[in-house]
Amino acid sequence: MTIFSDLQSQANPEQAAILQRFFKTGKGEYGEGDIFLGLKVPVQRMIAKQHLKLDFAILQEMLDSQIHEYRMTALFILVLRNVKADQTMKDQIFDFYVKNTRNINNWDLVDLSAPNVVGNYLLERDKKLLYTFAKSKNLREKRIAIISTFAFLRVGEYTDTFQIAEILLHDTHDLIHKAVGRMLREVGKRSQFEEEKFLKKHYKTMPRTMLRYAIEKFPEDLRQRYLKGKV
Repeated sequence: MTIFSDLQSQANPEQAAILQRFFKTGKGEYGEGDIFLGLKVPVQRMIAKQHLKLDFAILQEMLDSQIHEYRMTALFILVLRNVKADQTMKDQIFDFYVKNTRNINNWDLVDLSAPNVVGNYLLERDKKLLYTFAKSKNLREKRIAIISTFAFLRVGEYTDTFQIAEILLHDTHDLIHKAVGRMLREVGKRSQFEEEKFLKKHYKTMPRTMLRYAIEKFPEDLRQRYLKGKV
């Protein structure tokens, strides 16, 4: 069986209808044109593990598809393959991923792949690409920029998260507000002191959604002080 038939065999029309609405696939919405089979993430991960040796031509075909689960499963294969890859393969996976940002076009696709493919690759390299993406007019590239920094947070490096957050501070899209807020919250899980240093400079002017995400894990009294502008 092919990976396409494996994915199709798990299709769930009822779940697909729910996902079509949840991921905003209507005309003019950020996920316009996405088609869902209705597969849950663990099922896609399982199928990905069974097809780790697919060549890049098949992965490209999957990423070019309008079917969301084809793209997601292709990204899971890249993430899983990347773990034990030698440096030559890591280079190929990274280059392939960056070439395909046009196909990584919904927030879940970014969030479940960017830290492990882009972030880990750039951990000890020049991070110029992330700043280029952060200043892009492309929504998915901006989200990749900030979400990729999760890989840096895992090793206690906060600088790039803060600098990219500042670039995106006044972005107009809700998906960017949520992504930046989430990464600031992740900083806070590791160092509330460092997160609050950033927030005290910016919390009065950052989008409300971004702030709410950033302070979600704060003690309730402190959270309310931030929301009321009384820190």
